[in-house]
Amino acid sequence: MNNPTSLAGKKILVAVTGSIAAVKAPILISRLIKAGAEIKCVITQSAAKLVSPLSLSTLSRNKCFQDKDQWEDHQTKPLHIALAEWAELIIVAPMSATSLSKFTHGNADGLLASILLAAQSQIIIAAAMNTSMWSNQSVKKNWKDIKTRDEVISLEPSEGLLACDRIGDGKMINLDVIELASESALIFRAQNKFLTQDFKNIRFLVSAGPTIEDLDAARQLTNRSSGLMGVLIAQAAKLRGAQVDLVHGPITVQKELLEGINTFKVRSSTEMGVQLEALQPSAEVIVMAAAVSDFKRKHPSDNKISKELFINSIFNDIEMTPDLIKNQTKRKLANQIFLGFAAETGSDEEVKEKGEKKRILKGCDLLMANPIDRDGQGFDTNFNSGFLLGPQRMIKNLSLSTKLSISHQILDEIRNFKL
Repeated sequence: MNNPTSLAGKKILVAVTGSIAAVKAPILISRLIKAGAEIKCVITQSAAKLVSPLSLSTLSRNKCFQDKDQWEDHQTKPLHIALAEWAELIIVAPMSATSLSKFTHGNADGLLASILLAAQSQIIIAAAMNTSMWSNQSVKKNWKDIKTRDEVISLEPSEGLLACDRIGDGKMINLDVIELASESALIFRAQNKFLTQDFKNIRFLVSAGPTIEDLDAARQLTNRSSGLMGVLIAQAAKLRGAQVDLVHGPITVQKELLEGINTFKVRSSTEMGVQLEALQPSAEVIVMAAAVSDFKRKHPSDNKISKELFINSIFNDIEMTPDLIKNQTKRKLANQIFLGFAAETGSDEEVKEKGEKKRILKGCDLLMANPIDRDGQGFDTNFNSGFLLGPQRMIKNLSLSTKLSISHQILDEIRNFKL
């Protein structure tokens, strides 16, 4: 199966600096190893007081390099140059205020600082520090500078309980998002490009997941959508600099994948429509990836209906739910791009034909028609394929790939459309 975002065989340098979040580094390394990546580690002197270099060596199956290794006399090439050239991707997790300052100002004091200056690959930095340190004007200035660099994917810390017992910004973003950033960087590396902030200052509104319509106190109408496709589009857009609002039904993806995104949780199609209508005016790109239930009961019962009476009681009480995409496109502003999703069955030609009819009927600029009757893709899987349809009979075939790869391909087309 085609899996262009696989970490298998990729050479990743993981750097650990002196934040208490360094204790999470062994878990990150273990996850990357399990994904098949080849890992080498660098640890700063302060980080080595928080996590054992031996544990990082054991988990990575490679020597963990420290400052004392930088100028050993048996080396045929400076170590910082050799490691910088070896790495296809560099992850600094956590990035402390000290290491951030060195990187920002071109200070080559130490092995890691020298590697970052010599690097030719993309660099992911996940900041983590005390709330007061993170809010310090000098740190903010350094972070603002780093965010302008094409070679850097900067992951801001999240809010939570810190090691100092304070609650606030400074907690390293969760490992799921770091992995998504890693896979995204390698998708772009395969195209000889950096993942850059090409959606900076663009606001996205994304819908995701199923909706639920109650029949009675025990029964409901819904579908098999996990919400993963919409969530990954939202995260991919955020990694590329967008501001993202995500309206989602009862999704089944892990909650960690929502970190860093403005989320609005709803349950029914009516609730989703109300929330989308409220958020639409401020969005420039609207991606309707939710799999909204097509039917609902006009008068759902607060009690459980007996099996004997169930069919007769609901037979004449079923109606269509609102067409959320059509309702939203009716209010489309001049500067907005609408992308819809259509889950279809049948041959490729049937999927394309039905998708194009829906694109026109619903008023979408672009529409992703994806087959859901093929093994290993579609609802509740990590893979997808389909056809991205647009004006003048534009058809772009998105072959079977992970949903994260599909997300970036969709975003590429949105980028090329009007923005």
